[in-house]
Amino acid sequence: MQIDESCVQQFVTACESRFLDRIYTDYARCFVYGVDASCYRYIPKVVVRAESEEEVAFLLRLAYQLNLPITFRGAGTSLSGQACGEGVLVLVSYAKIDILEQGRYIRCDCGVIGCEANEALKPYGRKIGPDPATINSAFIGGIVSNNSSGMCCGVKQNSYQTLHSLRVILFDGSVVDTADEKSWQEFLNNHSQLVEEIQNLRQQIIDDTELRERICHKFSIKNTTGYSLNALVDFSETKDIFNHLFVGAEGTLGFVSSVCYESVVDYAYKACALLFFDNILEATEAISLFADNDDKITAAEIMDYACLCSVQYLDGLPPEIHEISEGNCALLIQLEENSQEELESNISFLTPKIQALKTLFEVRFSLDAKEQESWWKIRKGILPIAAGNRPLGSTVITEDICFQIQDFTQGIARITELFTQYQFEGIIFGHALSGNVHFIITPNLSDEKQLQCFSGFMEALAELMHTFGGSIKAEHGTGRMVAPFVALEWGEKAYSIHQKIKKIFDFKGLINKDVIISDDPQIHLKNLKPATLHQDEIMEFIGSCMECGFCEKHCPSKNFTLTPRQRITMYREIVRLESCVNLTQDEQKALQELKAAQRYLSIETCATCSACANLCPLSIDTAKIASHIHKQSEDSRIATSIAKHLSFTSGVLKIGLKTATFAQNILGSKRVYRWSVKLNKALKTPICFPQMPKNNVYFLKNRGDSSQKVVYFSSCLNRLFAPPPFAQDQRSIQEVFESLCLKANFQVIYPQNLESLCCSKAFKDYPNTSLKVAKASFESLKIASEYGKIPIVCDHSACSLELLEKMVFFSQAAGFKLQVLDMPIFVKEFLLPHLQIVPQQESVAIYAPCATRHYRIQAIPKEQGGKRDAQAAILELGALCSYTEPVVHYDTKCCGFSGNKGFLLPELNKNALKNFKDFYAQKGLKSGYSSSSTCEIGLCEHTNFAWQHIIYLVDRCAKNVM
Repeated sequence: MQIDESCVQQFVTACESRFLDRIYTDYARCFVYGVDASCYRYIPKVVVRAESEEEVAFLLRLAYQLNLPITFRGAGTSLSGQACGEGVLVLVSYAKIDILEQGRYIRCDCGVIGCEANEALKPYGRKIGPDPATINSAFIGGIVSNNSSGMCCGVKQNSYQTLHSLRVILFDGSVVDTADEKSWQEFLNNHSQLVEEIQNLRQQIIDDTELRERICHKFSIKNTTGYSLNALVDFSETKDIFNHLFVGAEGTLGFVSSVCYESVVDYAYKACALLFFDNILEATEAISLFADNDDKITAAEIMDYACLCSVQYLDGLPPEIHEISEGNCALLIQLEENSQEELESNISFLTPKIQALKTLFEVRFSLDAKEQESWWKIRKGILPIAAGNRPLGSTVITEDICFQIQDFTQGIARITELFTQYQFEGIIFGHALSGNVHFIITPNLSDEKQLQCFSGFMEALAELMHTFGGSIKAEHGTGRMVAPFVALEWGEKAYSIHQKIKKIFDFKGLINKDVIISDDPQIHLKNLKPATLHQDEIMEFIGSCMECGFCEKHCPSKNFTLTPRQRITMYREIVRLESCVNLTQDEQKALQELKAAQRYLSIETCATCSACANLCPLSIDTAKIASHIHKQSEDSRIATSIAKHLSFTSGVLKIGLKTATFAQNILGSKRVYRWSVKLNKALKTPICFPQMPKNNVYFLKNRGDSSQKVVYFSSCLNRLFAPPPFAQDQRSIQEVFESLCLKANFQVIYPQNLESLCCSKAFKDYPNTSLKVAKASFESLKIASEYGKIPIVCDHSACSLELLEKMVFFSQAAGFKLQVLDMPIFVKEFLLPHLQIVPQQESVAIYAPCATRHYRIQAIPKEQGGKRDAQAAILELGALCSYTEPVVHYDTKCCGFSGNKGFLLPELNKNALKNFKDFYAQKGLKSGYSSSSTCEIGLCEHTNFAWQHIIYLVDRCAKNVM
């Protein structure tokens, strides 16, 4: 579609005053915000972030008036191209949850993540019906709009079956709430023609027995090809039809603003069995047995040999997975019940039947939740992990088909024949209990021959599914991927109903154009993501990313600048364009704009917290992009000079802190803060927060005289910082730690030349300097710790992690081990046994910095300080010191202060703590505790109460054991 640029400009002009910094027209952001998990690339003309239903209504109405195509995007985890477009792209993420009738119903805004809905329902023993593999990332709006199902829900508990009501915004901006009688009556009165046309369509189907039976047959199995025509058969009331037509409509009929689900029981008692078969056909033959017992079996997931090989490196896998031979296949089955007795009864019933099958290993059901989780981790990680193993330059194509159970074995055989015919090495997995199979192929679509093979494969697949009477899309949605084949699958009469539905709700064809209904028979082969063939240091690391979006959930810069997925997309495109020969003028301009925007959007505003690596199935750490570019662009001479004169540098910084405190005392902290903000915007100077720490004047010397000893490596920052004036406890952290050690009868030893030592984290972008700094610390610590006999403790979690990694590195060559502990772990393991804790009445907030999570997952033996849970230690200490449960905002994984970035780029910290601030505003707390002095500055700023290291709370509550 040719888009009128003058209309785009009119749209932008009309939006600017309302959306301010939430409307984007620059190429760089339009490019990266347009990325989703599919194989398609569409670059919108304009991107807008909408934060309310009213804003969405305004945008939809305006786009329709100006004849601009408009697409709505939630989490962008859809795989079929239904979440991208080239006109107006609206990013929507408002996310309120209401629990109704003691958990029987749950009302969710479109931006609620699926797992968040389940977390809200957990106290009631319930959950939402749909359980897609993307439930930890996908938004409710997308789950409903795709009619996503998943591992266990089948066709019985998907969105279509469990929908109670919804709020929808139509093309004219009108909002229809089917749970509100007044809103519904207004819709009936104002859209009478639309209502009449819907009822006429229903009558047309009811009068045509063949068509009606065709629809019933299509929806007897999983099916998301086309619209939910079953709504016109299953219901007679207009409201019910209206509700269910929007399920699976993929945002092509209007915008689903909020949804009310009828929740389902989340059975407390579960059992799993991982069954192995000689080949995939033998595994498929077992499905008939499981389908006949679907009252006892809730899930049966099939995984072929290639799938199993792709996940063999994961931790916690059963030994059988390492004993398989080529061609072997696995089925993961799950049973759920209300009681242990019923569950064991079902196991007893099924075990002999399963033993009669040709399984490779002993049949064993597991009741252990952790073991079950590790098995499901195999299944849920298959798509991104297998996609990550694809050849350089190839594209991930994920197909999603469904057969009648009686056709399942033959259907799988035919699919494997298609792989051979079109020269693809596909992998097969999926929800076998429903006859639903996913498979991945990885063609290089930049290669004309492979593109033609892909085109032929898709046509053959469509014909195959038509022959079997199956679904070419079972749960991933039609999108653009199979839009050209909807007519073939449904037949002419049924397809005309699809076209009429689209016309009724979107007569201009502007809402998510070319999705489900398209006049272009080649739409599935157009606008494919180009391959990046050039490899550099970073591309070797991020090249496996399939842009699934799993990494985005906890990113502190999400909704501010870029997410990890978007940073990877930007870097890839820059590398691709730089490696191209004879760029066009447009490509040269695009490259210039991307490189110009990269510094701020991708590098400066990356918190480098590596929260993305914890969520990514491939453990891709996008922070390495920022680190790599810093290494290329920064002058290491300054860093080297600072490293050589750390003591002098600390002295200069202390003078700065004294000056700041003096200015705050004379002029007032708020006035100094306002001036520092203005200077920051003009000159990028550090901000002086009202909660700024004072200069630390505490004199460090060894304290105590005991056979029990600890080496205290106090971080550079905590040697500089003393508590801010409003903090409850004005002692330095060193004095507090010494106090606690004295109560526990531990001697505190400071390493020699501590003022000249650093963990080396401040020099992470300068590898050579970093190693030299760390080496100096190692030399001092090995003496102080008597070559590892005495534990070493650090008082800043990020520094503890860095020190741990570097000391292990040097210890390996030295032949002895230094035990480095984060302070909360040391207190928990070494001091608590010698202390009596008297809990306080006051409730407290607890925040575990992101470094505590990375400390936990270090693959280092426990005696070296690894595999100890610093995050859990903070939470346990908080719980121990208060009669009430500590108040924790678990969704905040990183505060975004990011060392010195919080002083230079406060917007990142503010963005990361947006929900954190709202959460604590309602709690009425007076104090919070953490284990990072820099994080605590930002936490104070955004909660309006004091935050200090957890050691302060423990010392206040601790008494020595007599």
